[in-house]
Amino acid sequence: MKAAYTKPFLTAIFIILADQIIKTWVRAHMFMGEEIRFLGSRGMLHYTENNGMAFGMEWGGDAGKLALTLFRIFAVCGIVYCLIYLIKHKYHRGLIMNVALILAGAVGNIIDSTFYGIMYHYAPLFHGRVVDMFYFPLFRGTYPAWFPLWANEPFEFFRPVFNLADSAICVGVIMILIFQKHYFKHEVAEVSSPNSEMVEE
Repeated sequence: MKAAYTKPFLTAIFIILADQIIKTWVRAHMFMGEEIRFLGSRGMLHYTENNGMAFGMEWGGDAGKLALTLFRIFAVCGIVYCLIYLIKHKYHRGLIMNVALILAGAVGNIIDSTFYGIMYHYAPLFHGRVVDMFYFPLFRGTYPAWFPLWANEPFEFFRPVFNLADSAICVGVIMILIFQKHYFKHEVAEVSSPNSEMVEE
């Protein structure tokens, strides 16, 4: 494999392995809902599982779960193609690494949803639950009475429980959005004019 391909794919493999090691440890050493606090009440491991998308969002019951898992698999195939295309055409290294992060996160969660049900004997193929554990409720409060929809309801940031795979996807997407002009900049061709170059007689 060429050197240009090695770093992004090795990075993706490292993140996938780290994600699966963390999830396996959590399943083996914690019970559902258990918390291990390392930043007091503002940062902890909180073992939970979800049937759906990143950060615990769900969609469409069992049929939706199957559709989501299959969509993830097709999406990963597309991301792999995109990553190879970017490397082959020598796009910005930062863009390539961020796409590798997105690929790693997608594969990490696909492993859960595809195989965990069979591995842990609770669901058929493609119906596994994604393991989440990182929880950072940094700020808590109550929405003011004038606030639309959630008036006087409790507020918490950051509420979702997530995993390393979710983090990799978010970092990759956010970095691409922030640096998109740098990643996709194009050189503007200089318009020729009588005064822009010397004309030999």
